[in-house]
Amino acid sequence: MHRLLLLVGLCCFQQTIAQVRETRPPATLKSILLAQFKTTWTQQEWFVPVAKGIEGITARQASWRPADSVHSVGELTHHLVFWNKRLLDQFNGKKESAFDGNNNETFDAFTEASWASTVQQLKEVMDGWEKAIQEADEAKLQSWYGNIANMNTHNAYHTGQILYIRKQAHNWDAEKGVK
Repeated sequence: MHRLLLLVGLCCFQQTIAQVRETRPPATLKSILLAQFKTTWTQQEWFVPVAKGIEGITARQASWRPADSVHSVGELTHHLVFWNKRLLDQFNGKKESAFDGNNNETFDAFTEASWASTVQQLKEVMDGWEKAIQEADEAKLQSWYGNIANMNTHNAYHTGQILYIRKQAHNWDAEKGVK
């Protein structure tokens, strides 16, 4: 009798697993790139995304730079705007803005007065990226997946720096993640 109940239970378990597998569509290149993009931009998983990392910070706080840091939160955010926009323009076939190759300039244009604009520009660029990935066909994603994945990694890297600086400045709420 116990064996029969165990066998029935095992069959029910296997049927449930099969149903779960059937309801979730198989991963595609687009779904993987979108998931990675969202977790580095707005959707918190096991690390803090950029949007949450810059949320609630004032222009003055964004301008603060610890003694051991080359850049401020604002400069890092401006740098993210520059590179994400440049790559999005390339992806969309638009003419890129002039750039002499000096990466330091991608940080230096930030000022305390430009903080609100910088945050808004980042939001617009990242909204543009989400739409571009969603609307791209498989061929386009096949030719761009390395660039998109590297962009996401670049964003996550600089978010780590942003959080480190905010923790040093004592303006990071550990309840948002990263104690």
